[in-house]
Amino acid sequence: MSVSFQLEDRRMGSPFMDSAGLQLYAKRVYIHSCRKPNLQVTKRSLKLNMATVGNSTNIFWHDCPVGRHERQKLLDQKGCVVWITGLSGSGKSTLACSLSRELHAKGKLSYVLDGDNLRHGLNKDLGFKVEDRTENIRRVGEVAKLFADAGLICIASLISPYRKDRDACRAMLPASSFIEVYMNMPLELCEERDAKGLYKLARAGKIKGFTGIDDPYEPPLNCEIELSQQDGVCPPPGTMAGRVVTYLEEKGFLEYK
Repeated sequence: MSVSFQLEDRRMGSPFMDSAGLQLYAKRVYIHSCRKPNLQVTKRSLKLNMATVGNSTNIFWHDCPVGRHERQKLLDQKGCVVWITGLSGSGKSTLACSLSRELHAKGKLSYVLDGDNLRHGLNKDLGFKVEDRTENIRRVGEVAKLFADAGLICIASLISPYRKDRDACRAMLPASSFIEVYMNMPLELCEERDAKGLYKLARAGKIKGFTGIDDPYEPPLNCEIELSQQDGVCPPPGTMAGRVVTYLEEKGFLEYK
């Protein structure tokens, strides 16, 4: 539900400055009049949109005069999300950090959202059931969207095994602002690396629902960048990061015009 109406303050000639008071007044106007008020302009005119989103009712979106374009102009770059997906051990976090370092060297502001790091705080209440994985990705997608709106190049590094969850994150952003990077490394290589010892635990049955072992990984169908072995050799992190930087340069993300 979305309700739009105009409000103007006539109380003692003083405009509503408190957001909570303004929203309460807006709600009362809607409930008691059920029509668009037509009040005389004195100090200030405000347009509000009352909405219901999910389980949140009677909420209002508040716009600020400093928006996405102003922030991007200040940073001389365009906000976007570089979403790195792949099996555990495929090199996602290594690429994310290398990419962030390359961008920093160019004077571009980025921030890395690492899947494991986020489970230390934001997503510490989630496990690894299908529904928890979906909620994990949804939350990260929403946070990444905020970073992109702030004008940053947000680098999200997560297994994110389900295609529908990644596509849902893509749908949160403007067209072309979601760059999916698929670390297409063979399971054998990832399991051989096993830096965290997780594959060994999964093979021993001590971890259930482990992606690539007893839970599926759904590879992207139309990713922007795919990184894989060349003649059986994995490219160095700097080389892979360079490919992503080149893509960002070609698409105009590293400058504001």
